[in-house]
Amino acid sequence: MFDTSLAEQIWTKKYRFQPTEGGGDDSVQATWTRVARAIAANEAPAEQARCEREFLEALTDFRFIPAGRILAGAGTARNVTLFNCFVMGAIPDDLDGIFAHLREAAVTMQQGGGVGMDFSSIRPAGAAVRGVGAQASGPLSFMDSWNAMCGTIMAAGQRRGAMMGCLRIDHPDIEAFIDAKRDPARFRNFNLSVLVSDAFMKALACDGEWPLAFGGAVHRTVGARDLWRRLMQATYDVAEPGVIFIDRVNQQNNLAYCEDILASNPCGEQMLPAYGACLLGSINLARLVPQPFSAHAVLDEEELSALTATAVRFLDNVIDISRYPLPQQEAEAKAKRRIGLGVTGLADALLFCNTVYGSADAIALTQRWLGTIKQAAYRASAHLAAEKGRLPLYDPAILDRPNLRSLDEATRALVAENGLRNGCLTSIAPTGTTSLLAGNVSSGIEPVFAYSYSRKVRQADGSTREEAVEDHGYRVWKQVKGDEAPPDALFVSAQSLDPSDHLAMQAAAQPFIDSSISKTVNCPEDIDFEAFVDIYSEGYLLGCKGLTTYRPNDTTGSVLSVAPAAPAAPAAEAELQPRPESLHGTTYKIKWPDSAHAVYVTINDIDSGGTRRPFEIFINSKNMEHYAWTLGLTRMISAVLRRGGDIAFVAEELKAVFDPRGGAWMGGRYVPSLLAAIGDLFERHLEALSGREGPRPDPVDGAPAKARVAVPAICPQCSAAAVQRTEGCDKCLECGYSRCG
Repeated sequence: MFDTSLAEQIWTKKYRFQPTEGGGDDSVQATWTRVARAIAANEAPAEQARCEREFLEALTDFRFIPAGRILAGAGTARNVTLFNCFVMGAIPDDLDGIFAHLREAAVTMQQGGGVGMDFSSIRPAGAAVRGVGAQASGPLSFMDSWNAMCGTIMAAGQRRGAMMGCLRIDHPDIEAFIDAKRDPARFRNFNLSVLVSDAFMKALACDGEWPLAFGGAVHRTVGARDLWRRLMQATYDVAEPGVIFIDRVNQQNNLAYCEDILASNPCGEQMLPAYGACLLGSINLARLVPQPFSAHAVLDEEELSALTATAVRFLDNVIDISRYPLPQQEAEAKAKRRIGLGVTGLADALLFCNTVYGSADAIALTQRWLGTIKQAAYRASAHLAAEKGRLPLYDPAILDRPNLRSLDEATRALVAENGLRNGCLTSIAPTGTTSLLAGNVSSGIEPVFAYSYSRKVRQADGSTREEAVEDHGYRVWKQVKGDEAPPDALFVSAQSLDPSDHLAMQAAAQPFIDSSISKTVNCPEDIDFEAFVDIYSEGYLLGCKGLTTYRPNDTTGSVLSVAPAAPAAPAAEAELQPRPESLHGTTYKIKWPDSAHAVYVTINDIDSGGTRRPFEIFINSKNMEHYAWTLGLTRMISAVLRRGGDIAFVAEELKAVFDPRGGAWMGGRYVPSLLAAIGDLFERHLEALSGREGPRPDPVDGAPAKARVAVPAICPQCSAAAVQRTEGCDKCLECGYSRCG
């Protein structure tokens, strides 16, 4: 049933139902049957058997691939949502409201949903907080709380958390937001996007000034071009932030008559209002070319239309059977019945039709295939409206919205007569894991990354291992052509394409998509910045709604690698070095808010080849609660230091530790645990030894009084940000959990 061993591993780990009491899915066919039966159960009793057969036929051989939450959760009776992602509500500019929304995001992520938020509603750093005589810490400081929460939820569950953080380009803290990912330890659980308005793009075009304002008051003015170059420089250096052209998104939204788009889901393909939900599924175009690489290879468009109609009905049913983390999300989903039907395997389908990705022929075929899906999807939704009823917030004026003007005459007439069951129908998501499940077909509308490569697979203990992978299209070529070498001119990849090819394909697809498209403009590492700086501007002019880029860099690394480096040979100093009789070092003091006594960290250095490097570490405190783990930690870290080699990872590993009881605000930013504070200190010690340390807030001596904020800790039982310390005990105001001592 599986084309690759990796596909079977992914099915077993992520999508196979294996209840502890036994039973469950004994094959992927059983998974498809479970899902088809669960979704068909929403139909009228007389229609359930027929719909189950249709759904099962669509799922078989990965022709239609529902999003991972559906595959994993449908028919299991687990308390999880079948929606992949949500945009959370508008965040109020007050402490109680901010942390109430943090709790909502935590509950949503606990049930398997990724979240997107617009932090533009939070006043900028330094603004007055009336009534308490203090200054605001700004939206980025509160994003640290979200980041820590996501790490906590990720540590408690199997699925890695996903978040999108957005900020408007006119927010006074936009420059700090743009540069945030330059810190390799900050916001690692976030994707970041700047919400860019049409007004800014006009100011950019005329090299004008741009006001940064909040609450109607202009804080300062910057050059639009200077701000844009800063954004592009950060994107060039660390691959973030991306951009969302928020005015265009709202102008082209089918449902603009009843909603305002607030932000996007974590991957950017679903632009959503407050509490909007993201329900995804993809048609596998690579399975619809019956004679790949033949002289007359074509995609079966009749089958594509039929599969689209089945997929629309399938996804519409999911809206009714899914659980929802919050009642606001359920109300929003059922009022507008938004779905996101997309495609995967586009690049492989183009290959099978002997068409070069990014070429004029590829653009024409992409538009033809997506046009077929668009017409079929709207027809299917109109038929469902006649059968089951229109979406509750339907307005006939929807026919005048930009995305519906291109419907053919027959489809428009059908919509005019019946209305629509679904307010928005199409988007194109990244299908990384599910495309691997389907035999490593090309993901979404992306080009093939590489035709053979190594993929880093995260293990249960947080480590990674590498898995060799071949692209589906390349594997089919070898089956059809044998030993004949694939032509380089046809087998282009993300590594060999120009950025303009990426932009052309995304722009070609956008007119056929109601929501947006998740796509990355891959750029070579050696691309000149002046050749890179206009990529987002060109995408705007081409009609894209949002853009991201990726250029290899030291900060982000990569999940995929074409040629993984061989393991380094053991260093000559790999043996533990003996300790000299005396060493010189530095002792640091950490005042951790949750501890009655300070923690003292001593790092002793040794001279090695004329340079100083850390040799051992000691952690001491009068608080005996810390004794066992600090003793074990110092012995392990000291052993690593005595072996020599690259030791920077020690700081990174410590800084990634999240305490489920909550962290603390130190030096004006959120530190997720005492271990993370030690890791930050160790990193600063390394920087001081190398002469790279620059001015920044001291995270170990504590923040100035005016910057301190009382942050509710995360409850380890219910994950709510509701734990307070009273009478020597931690008590959760949500679930009653308590811990004393």
